Amino acid sequence: MGLKNIDTKKKPVVLVDKSLDFFNDKVLFPEKLRKANEMLKKVGLPKLDKKVL
Repeated sequence: MGLKNIDTKKKPVVLVDKSLDFFNDKVLFPEKLRKANEMLKKVGLPKLDKKVL
């Protein structure tokens, strides 16, 4: 099954560049990460509505 046989009307085709694996263990924006972690500690995650799932 190749890319030509995939029904793209229902599912988009996404190709991930393997060279991006270089960034897996790196924090690119440490200040933004720190702020986001502070906000999550104070506010927390929103509650999910079970009806939507």
